[in-house]
This record gives sequence, structure tokens and C-alpha cells, in this order.
Amino acid sequence: MEEMIGCCGHKCNLCLAYRENITSKSDQRRLSEGWSKYFGLDISADEVYCYGCSIQIEGVKRINKVCEVRSCVLDKKLENCASCNQYPCTQISIKILEYKVLDEFSEQIPLEDYQDFIKPYQSKKVLEDLMNNSSCKAEKRMVSGIR
Repeated sequence: MEEMIGCCGHKCNLCLAYRENITSKSDQRRLSEGWSKYFGLDISADEVYCYGCSIQIEGVKRINKVCEVRSCVLDKKLENCASCNQYPCTQISIKILEYKVLDEFSEQIPLEDYQDFIKPYQSKKVLEDLMNNSSCKAEKRMVSGIR
């Protein structure tokens, strides 16, 4: 599956709630339990199904139906927060999972759990990588005289 980055930097293509990644009810239960274990989220297995936040069709299922970050990005007609000149703002700072506690116990988190429950939501790293890559491209264009 092609990489799909949400408004806040979550990697939808890696998220087990993303519609193309769900193959059974047990997938939904496993993700619901993982989110509860690692983040204290109480989302029932039946609610674990998402089209991704970049889809702008009314009525499609999303995990967070009232995401302020999504609203902000869409209002500003941006692809994601990395394109915003106000990054990091209050909305994204609240949403970003920095995993300070998880980092302390990273050796205790099984690799499969890391891949399924942590990696898709490392927004700060994803957004900063996007910003660095776009800065590098802009610098190269300026150095070569291309605008």
C-alpha cells in the first residue's frame, strides 16, 4: 500500500484501523485492546474502522470525528501540518504523541506491538521529516537558481 500521511502526521497506511488494513473482527478487537493498553483509549472494536482524515466525503467513518487538527488543515487547504507556517501550534502539540513514557520502556514493548500500536502514530517524527525534506528541496532549488 502506498504511504498515506494524515493531516496530523499519522501514517494511515500503517494504522490497523485504516479500512484497507482490516480483514476481520479480530483485527478490530486487537487494535481496540492495543490502544487501551498503550494509550488508555476506550474505543470499542466496532468503532475501529477509518477512511483516513484526508478523505473529504461527509459521513465516512473516522476514528476521531471532531479532530481540530483535521479541521484546521482542511480550512487552510494544506496537505498536513508540516506545510503550515504556524507549526507547531496548540492543536498539533496536544495531538502529537511524543512517547516519552514509552521510550523509557521501549525494550519491553514487543516488536509486533511497536509496529502495530506505536509506529503509525509517531506524528512528530513524520511531520519533522516532511519539513526537513521540503526545506532541503527548497535549498537545492535556491542553490541551483531554480525557483
